[in-house]
Amino acid sequence: MFADRAKIMIRSGKGGNGHVSFRRELYVANGGPDGGDGGKGGDLIFEVDEGLNTLYDYRHKRKFAAGDGEEGGKRRCHGKDGKDVVLKVPEGTVIKEANTGKVVADMSGENRRQIILKGGKGGLGNQHFATATMQVPKYAQPGQPAMEMEVTLELKVIADVGLIGFPNVGKSTLLSRVTNADPKIANYHFTTLNPNLGVVDLPNGKGFVMADIPGLIEGASEGVGLGHEFLRHIERTKMMIHVVDAAGIEGRDPIEDIYKINAELEAYNPEIAKRPQVIAANKTDLIYSEDEDPVELLKAEFEPKGIKVFPISGVSGKGIQELLYYVSEELQKIGTETVIFEQEFFPEDELIYEELPYTVEKVDDMYVVEGPKIEKMLGYTNLDSEKGFAFFQRFLKDTGILEKLEAAGIEEGDTVKMYGLQFDYYK
Repeated sequence: MFADRAKIMIRSGKGGNGHVSFRRELYVANGGPDGGDGGKGGDLIFEVDEGLNTLYDYRHKRKFAAGDGEEGGKRRCHGKDGKDVVLKVPEGTVIKEANTGKVVADMSGENRRQIILKGGKGGLGNQHFATATMQVPKYAQPGQPAMEMEVTLELKVIADVGLIGFPNVGKSTLLSRVTNADPKIANYHFTTLNPNLGVVDLPNGKGFVMADIPGLIEGASEGVGLGHEFLRHIERTKMMIHVVDAAGIEGRDPIEDIYKINAELEAYNPEIAKRPQVIAANKTDLIYSEDEDPVELLKAEFEPKGIKVFPISGVSGKGIQELLYYVSEELQKIGTETVIFEQEFFPEDELIYEELPYTVEKVDDMYVVEGPKIEKMLGYTNLDSEKGFAFFQRFLKDTGILEKLEAAGIEEGDTVKMYGLQFDYYK
């Protein structure tokens, strides 16, 4: 079975603890502190691998963890940083938080590599805690804990155009005729078990990527047949070619078929159902009806609604060029940018909601904010980056720290200290 979905547990590395030790030196109290800092925990990173096209590697191994940072050593020796873990995925993989289903990252477009979970910062050794009044500090900072979460991986193929329709209407035949794809073709339902992709080459560089989505049937949006498993693969498509058996070889009404499939799209995702469609009335070489022409019936039904109908034959190739040029022109109007799913879940936000203590107090002319909640936040946040600084501002507001500072009497221009971080307060 095509591996386009997996659920895994991921964890970053824990920061190494700071070390407590004293050097032996004449005339220095207890030799003086020389405990080194702990190493940083490894990051958990996802990266696009052009050579992959399934998530098969994640079907059997389900837990992935970056290396922990080592503890600091004597003589101010820094602990070794934990090893990063890089998970390779095919382009188009969407990473979601398992419980909420919210998007953590979309490995598509320009996003080729992303740190999903940052390793914990290493703790400071006791060398940092020596003061004029505390010359023999017997305390070192513990390393920050690891971050852990369960995620689902979903591969949503990256194609400009999706072929949709009931099983056995000729989608695979059409794909094999117009692209370099080599799908399995046979005269029975559900020949296609995998989404097949192919490149349609047209003059002047106006080609596009086409995907043969496994046959949808009535009830697909509710999990009937194979449809539910593969409906996600049309989420990125900008346009759909709705393939129908115009000859009605299996006794089905092509007009009724189109309405049924569109109802499944609407039930699955109304936004997808609104995307442009074109109807490929296939198997016209097998039409022997003495009554009304089924192609003319399709045109009369759908063209007034703005959906063009092209009579084609996947076997003989009749009418296919006209269809492809029309689709190419429509795509030029829509634009060529890949549909990217925006990030909805931010792992670092858990630091805001985690119930950890902190204190806000005025010491001399400075407002000091300390506690495990602050330590943990600083251990994961890179304040030098725009994204990290924006998170820091949100952290101060959403945790109620700003309110407590204001309640303590802080005014604009006053200094706030959070361990090694100092900044002036301005609204």
